[in-house]
Amino acid sequence: MAGGGAKSHGDDGGVISEINVTPLVDITLVLLIIMMVAAPIMANNPSIKVDLPKASTGDETQKSTLALTLTRSPAGGYDLYANGERTDDAHLRIMLPALLGKNKDLQVIIASDKTIAYGEVVHVVDLVKALGVHKFALNTDPTP
Repeated sequence: MAGGGAKSHGDDGGVISEINVTPLVDITLVLLIIMMVAAPIMANNPSIKVDLPKASTGDETQKSTLALTLTRSPAGGYDLYANGERTDDAHLRIMLPALLGKNKDLQVIIASDKTIAYGEVVHVVDLVKALGVHKFALNTDPTP
């Protein structure tokens, strides 16, 4: 019979015993997309959290070799970190020329908590420039 009034042998209304993999594939693809979106975000976040000043005109910068971070010290003043490791001006004076010897186009990104005094940030910028770094950027939070 043409038209569909008759049942076929496999369509008897019984229990389906085959495994349906469509939901498994859907869940796997959603998890893959979440990981693809989250991985760059986790990789680009510095390990030291600072409250960056906001700037609506901030631009993305290329990956730098050195990230300097200034955080508020409980004793007063600031603590300086180079790529997540605590350092000071004297160690920076040794480290920067060695990095410049390996890479003449060294770029330094300076991130500072917004409660750090302007003069202390300028001191670090001046130190970096005096040691021969010509490419540096000040990190800001682009959200208004």
